[in-house]
Amino acid sequence: MAEPIKNKKVDMTAPTPQNTPANNAPISSRAQQPGVASIKEEDLGAAASIFAQNPALINMIQGKLGSLVGRSSGYVEALPGPIRKRVAGLKGVQKEHSKLEAEFQEEVLQLEKKYFAKFTPLYQKRAKIVNGEEEPSEEEIKVGEADEEKDEDEADEDKPEETAESVAKGIPEFWLSAMKNSSLAEMITDRDEAALKSLTDIRMEYLDRPGFRLMFEFAENEHFNNKVITKTYFYQEENGYGGDFIYDHAEGDKIDWKSGKDLTVRVESKKQRNKNTKQTRIVKKTVPTESFFNFFAPPSPPKDSDEEVAEDIEERLELDYQLGEDIKEKLIPRAVDWFTGEALQYEGALEDDFEEGDFEDEDDEEEDDLSEDREDDDESDDGVR
Repeated sequence: MAEPIKNKKVDMTAPTPQNTPANNAPISSRAQQPGVASIKEEDLGAAASIFAQNPALINMIQGKLGSLVGRSSGYVEALPGPIRKRVAGLKGVQKEHSKLEAEFQEEVLQLEKKYFAKFTPLYQKRAKIVNGEEEPSEEEIKVGEADEEKDEDEADEDKPEETAESVAKGIPEFWLSAMKNSSLAEMITDRDEAALKSLTDIRMEYLDRPGFRLMFEFAENEHFNNKVITKTYFYQEENGYGGDFIYDHAEGDKIDWKSGKDLTVRVESKKQRNKNTKQTRIVKKTVPTESFFNFFAPPSPPKDSDEEVAEDIEERLELDYQLGEDIKEKLIPRAVDWFTGEALQYEGALEDDFEEGDFEDEDDEEEDDLSEDREDDDESDDGVR
């Protein structure tokens, strides 16, 4: 399925030639090497020390540089009038192109929604089979078995005959197994597995506005009261530079944890001693901990002026969005392939197209060239001698 909706950072200001002179640049063949002396490591260390002692200076420089972003260098303004009009005309043509790009993305989205409506009955049938509410038809079983390897069929023949009544209903731990084979695996802790065993279905739906909602449906369990936990991904109202939808933020449901069963925190015990009486006591404190269920409490867009903090949040937002896209575009449509592990082979197919031996480090190649040059020089020297 096409991916018209992307987490694409867009500079809303049209690109302009930066670092160009205000006047037309002269064309000359007498270019000279810049006469800047080499900078020694000790000089860099001294400069770093100066910046470290003057954080206000760093902020001032960053502010000045930030104010230059998106500003014209003056190159276009310095062009002759007729040429500036032609540039303006090109911008008008580009505007028409942008309108068509936006229409294209909107039509792609509508096409996705059209086929999603056709996929939905298949997802509903899958859920019934997974949860033991319905058995697949003989025709469906026949088509599915045709894809299996012959040796697997022969191995099955050696097993004792089993009936549907003699085994568990449906496919136990279907979604947990599928998730553990996907990009979500690193998020799932041992403690999470007990709760995720009760996961009966993962669904999605499109919003009226650009965006989508993921729905995790659970059977009764000992950890929380929610029957369905959702997470919704929203996009900005305006399209990006290329007509793409731009990711804005995500919102997750609040999980109604049962007493003492919150998987997103752990209890730390600390012994304290009274200075006067010398008596000791145990103080318990809950602290956040890693858990898949943190997925439903996504980070908020950065508001802090601290650049490092903002960059960290941006990275977390990007990862969070990518996980949502993986669930929407990969896990839900091909859940059975993730359950069996076959999807891992498909995912690795592109990587296998390039063998390790097909590449070599550029540095090594340069060293080889230098070695050949040295050999040629040695031969030349020998000839002179």
